[in-house]
Amino acid sequence: MPLTKQQKVDLIQKYGKSANDTGTAEVQIAILTAHINSLTPHLDQHKKDHHGRLGLLKLVGKRRRLLDYLMSKDINRYRKLIQELEIRK
Repeated sequence: MPLTKQQKVDLIQKYGKSANDTGTAEVQIAILTAHINSLTPHLDQHKKDHHGRLGLLKLVGKRRRLLDYLMSKDINRYRKLIQELEIRK
């Protein structure tokens, strides 16, 4: 289930520096996390949806790379973000 435009705007306003800030790592990670959280119940219900599972794994990998980048650049922003989004690690 893709995110609606309003959900993305809300995430950008919460984690971005301005209304048009879609490029910072925090905003990208927040959008990916919301997408991952919306896909997870679908895959719990449809266990044989292997194409959906592959897409989910790609999203998780992309989020992990962005989190690693953020951790290497600014550990305080990283810690704050994983606490707000309730991401394990």
